[in-house]
Amino acid sequence: MHFFASQEHLTVAEWVLRAIVGFTFFVVIARIMGQRTISQVGLLDFVIVLLIGNIIAHPLSDEELGLTGSMITMTVILIVYLVGVLLSLRFKRVRKWFIPTPIPLIEDGKVLYKNLNKARISIDVLLSELRMKNIEDIQKVALAFWEPGGSISTFLKSEHQPLTPSSIQTPLQPFYYPKTLIKERKIIYEELEQIGKNEDWLLKKIAMSYKNVTMNEILLGTIDENEKITLFLYH
Repeated sequence: MHFFASQEHLTVAEWVLRAIVGFTFFVVIARIMGQRTISQVGLLDFVIVLLIGNIIAHPLSDEELGLTGSMITMTVILIVYLVGVLLSLRFKRVRKWFIPTPIPLIEDGKVLYKNLNKARISIDVLLSELRMKNIEDIQKVALAFWEPGGSISTFLKSEHQPLTPSSIQTPLQPFYYPKTLIKERKIIYEELEQIGKNEDWLLKKIAMSYKNVTMNEILLGTIDENEKITLFLYH
């Protein structure tokens, strides 16, 4: 397609196509670069800042370039950006592309080295992040996740958590991270299999604790170590 090559004059349609192709290309490149490159900025925000910065810089610094093409391009990219945000809110598959699932890095005091490679960070980075959270010993960590924003969230084992008035008189319990069994009206069957349960068991459990609640009303459903189901409904 000739709109890829340099041209003295481009039609509005060609400017639009250039903008869409450029936006898509930057999204793919940023996704390949990984979460650490994006850091605290979201994938779509990272792409939009880079693109608009480059688009507006050239006509402002080169007197031979007009603003018309840049303005068309920026408008199209802004529309594509907003469409991407809306799609990520409405569709889970699109959201997973822009907001990846958190990657577990530490479980029960053990470093998951394969997941370090998946997150594209080194053990030095992991240790640095733990030090900034005043955690000097990996074995004190029950769970640590590499979050989509490029940060690490940590959960200490029960015996290493700070004391609170409610915990002083309570016998020490092992740390347990609640599992998500339902998200946005859909059952997560992988999590059910991990705890050795099936859909029928889950539905009966919900019916016992929540009367007249249908799957379409459930935003989030979790289960704790005592097999207690907690539901968060759409409001």
